[in-house]
Amino acid sequence: MRQDEDEAAAHSHVGHPGIHQPTFGERLRREIAWVDAFIRRWLARLMILSVHALLIVGGCYGIVWALSHKQVYRSVDDIPVRYVGLVLGCVKKVGPHDNAFFNARVDAAAKLLEAGKVQFLLVSGDNNRDGQNEPQDMKDALIAKGIPADRIYCDYSGFRTLDSVVRARQIFGQRDMTIISQNFHNERALYMARRFGLPDSVAFNAEDADPQWMFKMYLREIGARVMAVLDVEVLNTKPRELGDKVNIGPKWPPVDVPRN
Repeated sequence: MRQDEDEAAAHSHVGHPGIHQPTFGERLRREIAWVDAFIRRWLARLMILSVHALLIVGGCYGIVWALSHKQVYRSVDDIPVRYVGLVLGCVKKVGPHDNAFFNARVDAAAKLLEAGKVQFLLVSGDNNRDGQNEPQDMKDALIAKGIPADRIYCDYSGFRTLDSVVRARQIFGQRDMTIISQNFHNERALYMARRFGLPDSVAFNAEDADPQWMFKMYLREIGARVMAVLDVEVLNTKPRELGDKVNIGPKWPPVDVPRN
């Protein structure tokens, strides 16, 4: 009996006849093949996701351009007359330096009003971005250029482009207007204007900044256009603040201008 147990134990340490035991090299090759197949599967998935993402980005960019580019003007002589020019805000200073986008928008707005292409200006922006009051800074800069204070209205709740456009209609009562900013911004704002019931609005392009800044802004604009389409078409985003109605015109001077 003892002999039988010893023989069984001896056979337990010997592979079964006819069964191949993989070598280390074979096991390594199997592991490499599995990892390779895993990577290929995920690369294929990433490629599919990347293609979908590019289609979404390209579609959003194209939608904004298609609904706006024919209403964007570069010449003061060519642009049609509108009652109000909506100046989209940005900060006056970037660090210690003047903001070229700010200066160009102020210049463009002044040119349009002086040429009689708009009768009033609505300067819209954030009233506390990096410690700067965008609407007040724009108004002060326009007054310094000789624009009468009673032609300039401030919207201190233009926190985003969507807020500025929607508030121009719902708070300031406009049914069409001239949007004033750089081209990349104007197209997006005009797209929103059309979708929010201001189809006859137009835009005037202020001068661009240096190429290095424009490259950064166009990169940023890719995401901004996707977000704009989502806000308008999917999320039904509303302005952060609305409030009381404000009339624009000779009978209703801006609240910071004394009545005669």
